[in-house]
Amino acid sequence: MSDLLERLRTGLPAEALITDPDVTASYAHDMASFCEAGTPAVVVLPRTVEQVQHVMRTATELRIPVVPQGARTGLSGAANASDGCIVLSLVRMDRILEISPVDRIAVVEPGVINAVLSRAVNEHGLYYPPDPSSWETCTIGGNIGTASGGLCCVKYGVTAEYVLGLDVVLADGRLLTTGRRTAKGVAGYDLTRLFVGSEGSLGIVVQAVLALKPQPPQQLVLAAEFPSAAAACDAVCRIMERGHTPSLLELMDRTTVRAVNALASMGLPETTEALLLCAFDTPDPAADLAAVGALCTAAGATEVVPADNPAESELLLQARRMSLTALEAVKSATMIDDVCVPRSRLGEMLAGTAAIAERYDLTIGVCSHAGDGNTHPVVCFDHTDPDESRRARESFDAIMALGLELGGTITGEHGVGVLKKEWLARELGETGIELQRGIKAAFDPLGLLNPGKLF
Repeated sequence: MSDLLERLRTGLPAEALITDPDVTASYAHDMASFCEAGTPAVVVLPRTVEQVQHVMRTATELRIPVVPQGARTGLSGAANASDGCIVLSLVRMDRILEISPVDRIAVVEPGVINAVLSRAVNEHGLYYPPDPSSWETCTIGGNIGTASGGLCCVKYGVTAEYVLGLDVVLADGRLLTTGRRTAKGVAGYDLTRLFVGSEGSLGIVVQAVLALKPQPPQQLVLAAEFPSAAAACDAVCRIMERGHTPSLLELMDRTTVRAVNALASMGLPETTEALLLCAFDTPDPAADLAAVGALCTAAGATEVVPADNPAESELLLQARRMSLTALEAVKSATMIDDVCVPRSRLGEMLAGTAAIAERYDLTIGVCSHAGDGNTHPVVCFDHTDPDESRRARESFDAIMALGLELGGTITGEHGVGVLKKEWLARELGETGIELQRGIKAAFDPLGLLNPGKLF
């Protein structure tokens, strides 16, 4: 320990090192349940690329693992510390280095908060679409590490589609530049995409070139109330089949609606079995909402209410954004699943999840990015009750098994981390895991970067 600190101090200012055990303990884990976390030897908060390189050279010389972190808003344990590791927190590397309206790019450091970037590019008439529910606190580096999504994915896609290039510090301290600043580029293997979603296991992202879009018109939102989740999922299929391109298509089940009302008195219709939110940011959103409203009515909606203005629309979106927080208030703990299925199987996913909740005698609320089939079943349980905790974990596994049975994936945007290591092997198969481990070994032969994650 003393040798580690002495070597780190040769290339870092005193304020970049945290050794107080009471403080370092607060950096030990992210927001996931049922994920083991170790005790870090030290927390480092660099401000420059050179400081990150110094940390990695030191770690390589001493064979000490390094766990990179952002804001620790993750839900899979991907940022959890291992015993004796260096926690490398990148939150102080928070500069927006460039915004180019001509090239439609932003160049940022990894600690930039998603919402801060979004507002900054808005001032230039531009738009950075990926917007995780934690966008007010999560960092761009964390978004890249987990390939996160958000509410607008149905139209605009996920983080991976906006990362054009990266500067990455490798395990041995070398600096690698991948990708491009140009609108096109196919030179060599796409190493940029390889780093997106790698959860810090291949290198430390210290700079990103991000693609931007022209800022769209303000969106209008429609809320449709359904007597069953199956009817709401039928409406989703009708909307997509007819070729509509909503900027948002979200579903909240009865449990989620009631939890939001209990938390914030939002006045959402508690008689509903499923609430569907659909938005358009087209030149004539009212006409698009009218067309979708007719499809919802045909699918069995009992009430369809289009917002009259952006303020009403934002109120509905706030209800959706607080879904996870509201479900967290139902019991003392939650496990948040992240299973994505083909849109055509979404109804089966929700029905199966409801059956799992009944089988394990648990409260499980589902909020979903319905437009892309990404569901977030939230298992609510009392963590002080051993039997209920066991049932919660078993129900979580049952939900993931259901997702795979329906042709889906174990994670659409939260990542694998510690929580889903076993399930990653099931999804990828023996050959897939073997190849992934080979890639890891090529970038990190000593296995120092975020050990114990993914596989």
